[in-house]
Amino acid sequence: MPLDRLVLILVCVLIAAAVTVWVGTLVFVSFEFPVMSVALIPIALVAYIVVRVIVQRIGNKTEDHYDGMDN
Repeated sequence: MPLDRLVLILVCVLIAAAVTVWVGTLVFVSFEFPVMSVALIPIALVAYIVVRVIVQRIGNKTEDHYDGMDN
């Protein structure tokens, strides 16, 4: 990949991240949120990921990585 394309991608990603933080900050200060509701968002995201991993791990018997491992 050419260096100029890589730099362009990095600049676009950094600008998108900055705009996301800026818009999030504007939304956060324009509404009055209870502190617990703000903390529940990352907790809910982590819980969702954990549940998805457990469901996939239990539901897919063909991808059992620990079968056949020698001690």
